[in-house]
Amino acid sequence: MNRMEFNNLVTQHSISLKSYARNFTKDQDDANDLVQDTLVKAIVYFKNFRDGTNLKGWLYTIMKNTFINNYRRITKTNTFITQEEEISPSNLLVSAAINNGENKFIMEDINTALTTLTEDYYTPFTMYFEGYKYHEIAEHLDIPIGTVKTRIHVARRMMKKSLAAYKFN
Repeated sequence: MNRMEFNNLVTQHSISLKSYARNFTKDQDDANDLVQDTLVKAIVYFKNFRDGTNLKGWLYTIMKNTFINNYRRITKTNTFITQEEEISPSNLLVSAAINNGENKFIMEDINTALTTLTEDYYTPFTMYFEGYKYHEIAEHLDIPIGTVKTRIHVARRMMKKSLAAYKFN
């Protein structure tokens, strides 16, 4: 059987396929979609059809498998997608993804806040942040240790004020 003969035979079975599809879907539009999907698959998989095979049975099998696969896909999708107006905390936890994008924005904000510090506050603050001790910072900058502590304290307050949106304690 050539492709043209096969396509004609498949098309002849489309009316009986529609009534069979309505039994599955219980909806006329969904039944038409199912028949269309079945016919497309039958034409695409023409090479798999063997002469002497019951064409109507082969088409019904394609339709049944298509319906089952679509049903499973829809059921699986609905388990992942919440169709409620408000998402419950348990669903939110499942749907939330950990994302490093927000870390980039936080670091940009921190760097911006650091650049607003004057040199007198920036240097002791960053040295302390890098792990230097108060006396090492005082020696390096040639200033009293009390001044180092004050500048670090003031710089910390200025940073907290600049980064108030993050509510540091």
